[in-house]
Amino acid sequence: MTKNETLKNWIEQYSEPLLKRAVYVLSDRIEAEDIVQEVFIAAFSSYDSFEGKSKPLTWLNTILNNKVADFYRKKYKSEPEIRLDHFFDETGSWKNNDVLNDWDASNKESELLDNDDFNKTLEDCLEDLPSRWKIPMKMYYLQEKKAPEVSQELNISTTNLWKILQRSRMQLRECLDFNWFAKS
Repeated sequence: MTKNETLKNWIEQYSEPLLKRAVYVLSDRIEAEDIVQEVFIAAFSSYDSFEGKSKPLTWLNTILNNKVADFYRKKYKSEPEIRLDHFFDETGSWKNNDVLNDWDASNKESELLDNDDFNKTLEDCLEDLPSRWKIPMKMYYLQEKKAPEVSQELNISTTNLWKILQRSRMQLRECLDFNWFAKS
């Protein structure tokens, strides 16, 4: 089978699983479609390096992961500085100490995660985060990458990553408090 025929078969077989993974990781179907196209372009360009030691989908997923990392790296670096005045006053103190209080213990995680409306609210809150916070959150929590790997890919210190993740969780909590818990 020729290179072109093989790649045509791969496109037919693997476009859907690659797209599904890309949409999950990027939360944007249009961006995901672009990334999947880039995966197949890269696969075509480096086809001769594919040794067949793994399944084609495994190799294509590796390319996808690299393309997603490149996408986030580029997007992360292009965003302006994050302003923290939403959370902190000029002295560095919390503006609203409510974010430090516990949620009602009757809200069981498993019940919430089975609730489609809650999941939609959570997804909306995640998407409302500034890109410089959303990208590390997705990499760490959704892609389940380790902190050193996320730090390296985004070219930030691990300490900075932990601060970003903490601030992101606080903003998510505030958003969920306002858009879900205050309404229930």
